[in-house]
Amino acid sequence: MQKSISFAPWCNFAYGLLAFAFFAATFSACKDDEIIEPVVLATQTVSSLAADAVTPYTGNFTLYSLSNNAVVANSDSASSNWDIGFRGSTIIVNGGSIRTGQGGAYIHTGIFSELTTIADNQAFRQDNSATDLAIPTGAGNGWYNYDHSTNIVSPIAGKILVIRTATGKYAKLEILSYYQNAPATPTAANASRYYTFRFVYQPDGSKTF
Repeated sequence: MQKSISFAPWCNFAYGLLAFAFFAATFSACKDDEIIEPVVLATQTVSSLAADAVTPYTGNFTLYSLSNNAVVANSDSASSNWDIGFRGSTIIVNGGSIRTGQGGAYIHTGIFSELTTIADNQAFRQDNSATDLAIPTGAGNGWYNYDHSTNIVSPIAGKILVIRTATGKYAKLEILSYYQNAPATPTAANASRYYTFRFVYQPDGSKTF
């Protein structure tokens, strides 16, 4: 009697190969379609940063590193270790002909949380002299208003400082108060030249927040 030949093993093998190919393709498609969640950058808040309360017009600036979220010693003023500085109501950046860093700034008008991108063609000003600063000085010119009747300095709502740091990274910063402990309604009894501000720093060098 002639023995019949069974193809079952070969069929099982073929089906196995097809199944493997199907699952491999499905897995690959899932990887290709995987949704990568955007990195949410943390908003940092600095409270009551003293800005030379003794000599607000001729003393040293309080220097600050946005990348390290820390005060920088004034002995490092000629370095790129700091990004922004405060003295009285004057704010400086570490960039320009009188600085050593790559810093710059411009003032954006809007809502802090809604500023998510810096335009590629956006111009940044720099510090080129004591009177030619990236962030303008004087009431109504930059980030604050001044009430002569009460002697109160108030941040202008919606004025966001966009900073290019000393190393060419980017940050957005909003001044919340100019008074120690950030009182909701400051009076002449509150100590002034103490900055409370919030900022978001983008460490990857991109212009998105």
